Amino acid sequence: MITIALLGAGGKMGCRIIDHLNSLPNYRLLCVEVGERGLENLAQRKVQPTERGAALADAQVVILALPDRILGAVAREIVPELKPGTMVVMLDPAVAHAGELPDRSDVSYFVTHPCHPDVFDHFEDPKARDDFFGGVHARQAIVCALMQGPEEHYKLGETLARDFYAPVTRSHRITVEQMAILEPTMSETCGVALVTALREVLEEAVRRGVPRAAAEDFMFGHIKVELGIAFSRVEFPFSDGALLISEYGRKKLFQPGWKTLFEPQSVKEQARMIVKGKDPSAQ
Repeated sequence: MITIALLGAGGKMGCRIIDHLNSLPNYRLLCVEVGERGLENLAQRKVQPTERGAALADAQVVILALPDRILGAVAREIVPELKPGTMVVMLDPAVAHAGELPDRSDVSYFVTHPCHPDVFDHFEDPKARDDFFGGVHARQAIVCALMQGPEEHYKLGETLARDFYAPVTRSHRITVEQMAILEPTMSETCGVALVTALREVLEEAVRRGVPRAAAEDFMFGHIKVELGIAFSRVEFPFSDGALLISEYGRKKLFQPGWKTLFEPQSVKEQARMIVKGKDPSAQ
C-alpha cells in the first residue's frame, strides 16, 4: 500500500483524485485541506482531513493539487520536511519549469497532466461525450515527466497518474521542458487565444445582424470540417477559395514572428508569468 499525502484535497483536482483513488485498495490517502469550501467538499465525500505535518511524516508520495501561484511557496515549506526518497507529484509543469522548486537531491519530482478527451473521439455514451475535462466518463491520454529521481519512481508516478486520470488511453513520457511547450505555450498561450478569437468572430457576426442560432450552427459545423482537413483526418483538402482567403486572413490576424513564443526563453517566461500571476510587459 502506498501512503499519499494529498495537499489541496478539497479543490477541484483534489476531489477528482479522491474520487478515483479512495476506492482503490493499494492507496492510503491522507487528505490535507484548510479552506472552508474545501473542507465542505471533503465532508460531502465522508473524508476526514489530516493535519499537514502528520500527513507528510507518513507519506511516500506527496501530491500538490494546488494553484500555480502558491504551489512553489508551499513546496519550499514542505520539501525540507520530507523523508528521503519521497516522491513529489505536480499536476502542471509551470512551477517546475519556472525553477520554483526547492533544491533537494534525495526526493523525486514527477509532473503529469491530462491531455483531455480527444475532439476527434466519437463517444457513444452521452455522459462521456459531455465530459469535456475527462477523467470522469470520457477516456483521455496523459503526459508524464520525471524531473528528478530514480527510474522506479517514473513507473510509480505513471501508474498513479493512470489511476487518478482514468480512464486513460495512452501515457506519453516527455520532459518537463516539453510539457511546458505543450502547456502553457501550445494549448493556452496559443490555443486559448485562438479559440477565444473564434468566439469573438462569432459574436461579431451576431452583432452585425446574423441570427445567433444560424451563426452558431454555421461556426460549429465549419469548425469540425476545418479541424478535420487541417489535421489530416479527412482525405479532401481545403478549396482553392478557402486557401486564398485564409492566407489573406492570416496576414490580418497574425503578428509576424509569432512562433518565437516557442523559443526556450519565451516558454520559460510564460511559465513564470503563470506562477507570478501577471504579465511583466503589461502597463
